Formats: sequence, structure tokens, C-alpha cells
Amino acid sequence: MSTPLEDYALIGDTHTAALVSKSGSLDWLCLPRFDSEACFAALLGDESHGRWLLAPAGGIKQIRRRYRGDTLVLETEFETEDGVVRIVDCMPHREHRPDVVRMVEGIKGRVPMQMRLVIRFDYGTTVPWVRRRDDRFQALAGPDALMLDTPVDLRGENLTTVAEFEVAARDRVPFVLSWHPSHEDPPPARDAALALTQTESTWCDWSQKLKPGSEWRDAVIRSLVTLKALTYQPTGGIVAAPTTSLPEKLGGVRNWDYRYCWLRDATFTLYSLLVAGYQEEASAWREWLLRAVAGQASRMQIMYGAAGERWLAEREIDWLPGYEASAPVRVGNAAVDQFQLDVYGEVMDSLHQARRQGLAEEDSDWQLQSQIMDFLESKWKEPDEGLWEIRGQRRHFTHSKIMAWVGFDRAVKAVDEFGLDGPSGRWKGLRDDIHREVCREGFDSERGAFTQYYGTKQLDASLLLTPLVGFLPASDERVKGTIEAIEKELSVDGFVMRYSEDYEDVDGLPQGEGAFLACSFWLVDCLTLLGRKEDAVRMFERLLAIRNDVGLLSEEYDVEHHRLVGNFPQAFSHVALANSAHNLATDVTGPAASRGDGGGQAEPQEL
Repeated sequence: MSTPLEDYALIGDTHTAALVSKSGSLDWLCLPRFDSEACFAALLGDESHGRWLLAPAGGIKQIRRRYRGDTLVLETEFETEDGVVRIVDCMPHREHRPDVVRMVEGIKGRVPMQMRLVIRFDYGTTVPWVRRRDDRFQALAGPDALMLDTPVDLRGENLTTVAEFEVAARDRVPFVLSWHPSHEDPPPARDAALALTQTESTWCDWSQKLKPGSEWRDAVIRSLVTLKALTYQPTGGIVAAPTTSLPEKLGGVRNWDYRYCWLRDATFTLYSLLVAGYQEEASAWREWLLRAVAGQASRMQIMYGAAGERWLAEREIDWLPGYEASAPVRVGNAAVDQFQLDVYGEVMDSLHQARRQGLAEEDSDWQLQSQIMDFLESKWKEPDEGLWEIRGQRRHFTHSKIMAWVGFDRAVKAVDEFGLDGPSGRWKGLRDDIHREVCREGFDSERGAFTQYYGTKQLDASLLLTPLVGFLPASDERVKGTIEAIEKELSVDGFVMRYSEDYEDVDGLPQGEGAFLACSFWLVDCLTLLGRKEDAVRMFERLLAIRNDVGLLSEEYDVEHHRLVGNFPQAFSHVALANSAHNLATDVTGPAASRGDGGGQAEPQEL
């Protein structure tokens, strides 16, 4: 059985991130970027696919761990029969040269320790050439090389680098693993103690920028630190998760590569950064967005690489068995070629929010948005693959049409409120046309709710966004009916499913998955809008309770087995958490009012 996701913690620098288990094993690391080939891939296989274990050699009585304050410096404390030892893990910032620093600290007694380093480049397939360079240990293969610096005596054993040593109270034993291109000289050895101090200080300085918050301040800052750790600093791009192919259903095939940047995440992410006081990060994300979508609007994609790369072809890695035998393991994402109508509205909304917050823009930015509107004008009537990136038949998804409305609504506001140049009258007419069509075709009067796509009775949790983006207010009976229907029919033990499995196949894949956590947070927001504050708080705290011991969330939650599932940690889940906390704490509608910007006061349309 694989290590439960709850047992993993995240460490990261400015280019990539790693997952470390409670047992002291670093089981996932891609170098030098989030989307590079993994050199430790035990997460999707076993130790033969690469890992770095640093742990007591004997029996362990208890394990305790935490992040140091509001940082990404991880402490794992092992209590054994011989004493207590602590491992401190972090990834310091070094330009283009990712490092992993692991410091073993003796707390009590004298504890025998073990180290097992299995380096396997190319997702577990390539055994490196290992050699000593002076007092340093180097492993290289193809374009990649790793240097290990430590005072501990190392030896090779069955294609594994191993060591045994003891740690007494007040001892500190450093290990530093550094990446560099194999054709270049390795970086100089790093002072591990200094690197730890500097990394902790950097994170503390960053976390102190958070605006005064609420009773959920700790959950919010942990979510924002996670978001920062998923940022590729050279470009400002924020990846959806640092992992690939962690299943949405254990043993299933819903296994996707999330190490890329989705346009759909833009507005919620931008908002969460701005309301928390992180103007610089929000500006960098906006600039990444503009660079990524630059060019012909007809060729705009739903996702890009961390630096804006467009070619993300999907392939299967058949030598990895997958997390808990959940195959296939995928690299790349075929959804990059899908037509998803909603992303055009998301981009327009994101840039609208940036404009309202005073983020600087240039004339060329509006020219790009005008091209997007020209394209949206010609395409909004077409079916698409939708928010959930279905791999089945294209449909007229109600959420997609609502987001097309958002695109035109934000374009109109750019002209009317900010004085930008554009055919405001024509866009208003199109906005009204879409509104009438959605209210006519996307609403089922028998159910009293909006439906997943035109002509069906099926519900969809994406429709919780209807009041959040300002299409109609939550007080509208149709919206209220939709919220209540989703709460009743799509909620399982207080967690919201994307849509029901009782209906015909929609996404072209076998049924079965966990509850999508962002949807659950959207319901919190909707309950807040409806004035059901106690219900909203109760649900929010239920969601907080499923975070692991260091405050991390995955994409979904397996209600039956009470486990986190899907890629981990998931940026969208943490963004939704931060926004919901803001809504509840301020007792205003937060992103609901801000995104709607008055649009939520639209008059009810005749059915």
C-alpha cells in the first residue's frame, strides 16, 4: 500500500518542489523545474524508482512534525527507544540551481540513523554514473547531475548510496543535495546551517506581508505559503500541483498531470493574492497570463507550461505502476488541445480584477483583450469540453455560457468604467443575448435549478459560481433553487461532488471519484451569500478538518475511505480556502461581490 497523501509534506524553492513523507523519505522530486523528469518517483511506484530516506535505524515510538511558523521549513521529530532526533528539511532559493537541505539534529540520547539514497533520473528508469569528486559525491546521467555534500561516510550498495551514523544530543549532521547541468562544473558546497537560517528568514519576511486576518488566519497563511511554493519565480506562473497522476479514485484511470498553469485558476488566484496583500505576486501572475496568451486569440490554450510553453503533449509512462496501482501514469496533458469556452471569460475577468486593483497595464494589453472578444463573439454559440475537461462529446455547458457572459460583461465595464476603446453597445447586446439564452436553455423549471448543459436535468457544482461571478444574485429564486438542489443532491457527508453519477456518461471515463474540494468551498461562499452564516462556517470548518497535520489539501476527498485523493497539494483547493475564509471573516461577499462588480444585480429574465 502506498503512503497516504496525508503523510506527505511539501518543501519547495523558486523553481520546483518535493514531497517528504512522515517516515523521512523524499518520494517525489522533479529537477530543475516542476515539469522536469523526476529523479525521485517512489510516489508513483516504489523505492526502486528513486527516493531519499533519512530516518532512525531502529524502531520508532512516535513521529511529530510541523512547519517552523509561517514558513516552508519542515521539522520531523522521531522519538525512539534510544532518544529523540529531528530532521529539518527545506529547499533554499538559489537561482537555477535547486538544492535540498536536510539537517539531522540530536535532541535527546544517542540515536542510530540510516540514509538510503536511490537516484533514478527520467521517472525511475535511468541509473546514474556515480563518482567521488574530492570529498563530494556526484551522480550524473544525460543532462542532469546531482551533488551530495555531507560529512557522513557514504558507500555504494546494490545501486544505492547508503550510510549509517549516530546522532547525540546537540549534534547537527548536514546533507545537501544540489542539481546542476551535467556539462557544467558543480556549484560550490553549500553551508547547510546558513541555508536553513536564510530560508526560514525569507519565508518569515514574506508571510509577514499578510494583511490582518481572522480566526482562520493560520489556515489562510498556510494556503498562501503553499501557493507561493507552487510559483515558478522566473515567470510568475503558478502550477496547479507539483505532482502528476495521483488518482481521483484509488485504482482508477482519472490520473492527470497537473504540473502546468491553468488559465481558469487566474481570477480566483489573483483575488486571493490581492486581498491578502501580495501585490507583487499578483502582478507577476497577471504578467505571466498576458505573455502566455499573447498571439492569436483563436490559438489561446486552457493551460501552459510554467514559462508559457504550449506543447504539453500527453504520453503514458508504463514502467511506473502508479500510486496504489492507479494506472496509467501520465506526463503532459491532452486537455491542452480542448476547446473550453469558459477560459475566455476567466481571462477577461482576471484582467478586469487586476484593472480594478490598479495593477499597471499597457495599451497592448487591451488590444489583446479586444482580440479575445472578437474570437468569443464568433464562438460563444458552439459546444465545448467545459470546465471539467470532458473526454467525451462536446456539449452546451451552462457554466461555459455563463463565463462567456462574464467575458462580455467585463469588456463592457472596461469601456464604460475605465474609458477603454471598444464597441460597448454591441457587447452589451451580446451579453444580454447570452443571459436570455442561459435562463431559457440552461434552467429546468421543473427542478427549479440550472442544469449542467442544455437539455439535461443533471446538476453540476460549477453552477455554484453563478452568483459568484455576478450572472445573477444569490437571492434570485433560480439561483437559490440551484444552490439548494446541489446542497441536497450533490453533497455527500458535507462534501460536494462535481456532478451525479446517476445520470448518463458525460466525461467519457469510468465513473467514480472523490468530492472536488474547490466545489465545497464554493458552496461555503454561496451559503454566505444566502445569509446562512452558521451553515457556511460549519461546512468551512469541516473542510479545514480534512487538511493533513501540516495544513495541506489535495484536489479531492474520498468520502468513503476518508482520504485525500488527486494531485497534492492542489493550488485551486488552497485558493478556494483562502477566499472562503475572507468571505466569512469580513462578513461581506468577497470574491462574489468583487467578481460580480454589480453584475449580480441583473434583473430576472422571463422563462
